[in-house]
Amino acid sequence: MGQIIAVVEDLFFASKIRATAAHLGIEVSFAKSAPAALEAARQKRPSLIVVDLHALKCEPFALARQLKEDQQLREIELAGFFSHVQTELMNEARAAGYDRVLPRSAFTKHLSDILQMHI
Repeated sequence: MGQIIAVVEDLFFASKIRATAAHLGIEVSFAKSAPAALEAARQKRPSLIVVDLHALKCEPFALARQLKEDQQLREIELAGFFSHVQTELMNEARAAGYDRVLPRSAFTKHLSDILQMHI
């Protein structure tokens, strides 16, 4: 069974991720901060970490840099989603090390496909 970590404050997206992962048989755990996400990544070795780039408590760009600088964690795929009107977040996320950056609408539309790659 695949495993992912989600750093998502928005309850709608959290429930969407949880329901889609459950349907696919993927274990998902949620982290509320960058340190919690890093600790969970070290313990669980997920194949994917999903981050809401608007998550204020998470510091999504610092999280990406820390993951990509860590020899044991750098291979974990890092996917972020953002409001389509804030394209500067997309550029900043890519520069910080995100492997996949999608507007929220595309993330929601393709969530099942994104998660299926990690089964």
